[in-house]
Amino acid sequence: MSGVAIFLIILLVIAVIFLFTALKVAREYERGVVFRLGRLIGLKGPGLFLLIPFIDRAVKVDLRTVTLNVPPQEVITRDNVTVTVNAVAYFRVIDAARAIVQVENFLVATSQIAQTTLRSVLGQVDLDQLLTERDDINAKLQGIIDTQTEPWGVKVSVVEVKDVELPSAMQRALARQAEAERERRAKVIAAQGEFEASAKLTEAATVIAAEPAALQLRYLQTMVEMSNEQSSTIILPFPMDIIGPLLGKATGGAVGPPTSGNSG
Repeated sequence: MSGVAIFLIILLVIAVIFLFTALKVAREYERGVVFRLGRLIGLKGPGLFLLIPFIDRAVKVDLRTVTLNVPPQEVITRDNVTVTVNAVAYFRVIDAARAIVQVENFLVATSQIAQTTLRSVLGQVDLDQLLTERDDINAKLQGIIDTQTEPWGVKVSVVEVKDVELPSAMQRALARQAEAERERRAKVIAAQGEFEASAKLTEAATVIAAEPAALQLRYLQTMVEMSNEQSSTIILPFPMDIIGPLLGKATGGAVGPPTSGNSG
């Protein structure tokens, strides 16, 4: 084999190595942060881009939204209740250059910021607020974490508190509190019903007092209701204002209470 052929083979091998190391491809959701001799020169991608072998170096950054699970944290609320809380955060890189240059590992840094902020914010609220004002707490967490990660080119879009684990003693106390609240509402509703019923009875008494015939109609209605019941014995009380005139006609005079007098 001649020297020219060997030289051509060497050139071919060098060209293949050059192409292998120089040609890079970034996907649509990726960007290449390019450093030339250690100095940042810009971003490349998406698609095919060329690097100078052994001089340029590219670091790929994923621009898609990342789901970050914040591990459970023990938090002491403002009213001195120890709870275990975990959360989830959604963030994405909006500036790939700053995400690589400004922080060593933006994933780890964002996770640590989320954990410390979760403990700090929840330590400033009461247990009742933690259980009932979840939306306000989530918005506050998102705002604080996003402000702290903004210099890194990281945008935190959503932070959600997932689970709040209470001590067993506190769970029992909350159950007793809920039961007492339900009993209170039941008593209030029953008292309200008694009040409304007494008001209606007062109105009915006023109507009956004004119209005596209404009492007789009510009496007849009661007799009809009693006759529909399956009973062997039915006692029918007759008011004196009904049977009095009938007895008076039968005896030829009014029936009244007996009177006593002195005989002389």
